[in-house]
Amino acid sequence: MDGIVLLKEDHKTVEKLFKQFEKADDEAHAEKRKIADQVIDELTTHTWIEEKIFYPAAREAAPDSRDHVLESIEEHHVVLWMLSELKDLDAADERFDAKMSVLMENVRHHVEEEEKEWFPDVRKTMGRNRLNELGEQMEKAKKKAPGEPLAVPSAKS
Repeated sequence: MDGIVLLKEDHKTVEKLFKQFEKADDEAHAEKRKIADQVIDELTTHTWIEEKIFYPAAREAAPDSRDHVLESIEEHHVVLWMLSELKDLDAADERFDAKMSVLMENVRHHVEEEEKEWFPDVRKTMGRNRLNELGEQMEKAKKKAPGEPLAVPSAKS
């Protein structure tokens, strides 16, 4: 699978989880906890493969993408810390829904920038063969991704 297609599929998966969370009843704490845990797993893995494989390859292929990559890593930093806080926060805590809401806003902004402003340029620069190669590498790397958000490199920067 093409690397950009793989990342967009991840984006769709997370967006579906966000919509489930938004539809959940205010008092459905167990359901919200389950959804949040899935979001944490998905986003931790996604940020890991982007930072370990996709971003370095994109920077190499398109040196002018440097600023976008750096901004994306900073956005990851914020998201990963929010994920780590959500991981340990009781779903009945009054801050839980608010924290998820801010997380969703941040992720949706990040996804929109990637998909509309950056991915089309990366696709042109890299070409089909390189993107397929990256897709395979990222698919394999998903199995090695850490389960802890703060283990992703950008969480420490």
